[in-house]
Amino acid sequence: MIIVTTERVPNYRITEVKGPVFGLTVRARGIGKDIMASFKGLVGGEINQYTEMLEDARKQAMDRMVENAKAMGANAIIMMRFDSGEIGQNMSEIVAYGTAVIVEQE
Repeated sequence: MIIVTTERVPNYRITEVKGPVFGLTVRARGIGKDIMASFKGLVGGEINQYTEMLEDARKQAMDRMVENAKAMGANAIIMMRFDSGEIGQNMSEIVAYGTAVIVEQE
């Protein structure tokens, strides 16, 4: 699956637009991670526990988006983006979205 953040894929032409695709995941921070992050917040620096959680969430959202695109018969996703938000006090949502297309090499 070709995935780009641009409107076009270099050296390919879009032959069909399948439509919007997305992948969504919601992650809750555990109490252990919150406690460790609180200690880290006192001394400053990167909070690795949250960084790892968000990296995993982005990968899962992207994987789900790709599965969605494959189910539609697409072989590429253009204009791919991430968005995120909070649900409650300890949950984060990550969504990967774009436009599923069929491309052919020029």
